[in-house]
Amino acid sequence: MDSNEFQPGRVRRTVNDLVMAEMFLLQATIESASAIGDGLDKLGKQFSADENVDASWDEISSLLKRTGNEAIEPFTTRYKYFRQMIDSDT
Repeated sequence: MDSNEFQPGRVRRTVNDLVMAEMFLLQATIESASAIGDGLDKLGKQFSADENVDASWDEISSLLKRTGNEAIEPFTTRYKYFRQMIDSDT
């Protein structure tokens, strides 16, 4: 078969993979935004509760790191699921 020949099955699979990737991206973005919102809420509560913010800098730093990890995790997990899905289909 000529490699330039139109292959409807291959096109359909590529479109399906693209749609699944977009769905995973959308889910991860929503989860990530939620994690960032929760982190900002906790940060705001910490700032408003503490009179002396300098004394709790380690807590604030820890909260920011945890929020960053929680925000990136949905993307790494969804990417792993997507790669497994692609690999199992081949």
